[in-house]
Amino acid sequence: MVQIKSPEQIAKMREAGLVVAAIHAATREAAVPGATTKDLDQVARKVLAEHNAKPNFLGYGGFPATICTSVNEVVVHGIPSDDVVLKDGDVISIDCGAIIDGWHGDAAFTAFVGSGHAPELVELSRVTEESMWAGIAAMKQGNRLVDVSRAIETYIRRQPKPGGGKYGIIEDYGGHGIGTEMHMDPHLLNYVDRRRGKGPKLVPGFCLAIEPMVSLGTPKTEVLQDDWTVITTDGTWSSHWEHSVALTEEGPLVLTSPDAGKAKLAEMGIVAAPDPLG
Repeated sequence: MVQIKSPEQIAKMREAGLVVAAIHAATREAAVPGATTKDLDQVARKVLAEHNAKPNFLGYGGFPATICTSVNEVVVHGIPSDDVVLKDGDVISIDCGAIIDGWHGDAAFTAFVGSGHAPELVELSRVTEESMWAGIAAMKQGNRLVDVSRAIETYIRRQPKPGGGKYGIIEDYGGHGIGTEMHMDPHLLNYVDRRRGKGPKLVPGFCLAIEPMVSLGTPKTEVLQDDWTVITTDGTWSSHWEHSVALTEEGPLVLTSPDAGKAKLAEMGIVAAPDPLG
């Protein structure tokens, strides 16, 4: 069952989303050479405490940290550790969430540590982020879930990969519904699988965490012995971008973006829904 939210409930999710945005800003600044991924987890804990918010990752299915820190070939669910020290040239994806009054926010971004990154890595992150926005733009009344998947896949497939070949759209992980729980129905693929049909119609109150994960090589992944860390099977590096988005009567509202998605959607010719928090 898809949970449909009222405007008042979406406003609460916006509060949680702004906490997530604050965590992103703080951890992005802290992701420098010499920092450990455990340091970034501590930064996130401090932001949550400052906003009287609860973490939704800590303890989820036994996950032992507040955020996921996925470095280089790690696609998702990397566990923060004192042993993982960021170095110049690394790429890190940080995934995190927050709970306010029982309502969840969830978002991820990819950051570059230090300088001197290969152009293909910069382009990988750009393509992944822009495919997320293509999916957000497909959050329209009358569309179906598959239209969001198609928008993400189509954008990625149309981008030339430096050096040739194709980007790997990660197959085993995707987006999801969000609301009173972090992961809810429906599951959102980042590509079209005709066996799954068109999925539910998008109506006001429909909320999705849209999160493409893309690698420079394979779409295949494996889970390490810690039962969490997901890596590409060929060792190629990856990127992960995510926003939580609500569809309202007035259009999409990007719950985890500081400006509710207004500027980026305007570039795409789309009017974002008014921010319920002003």
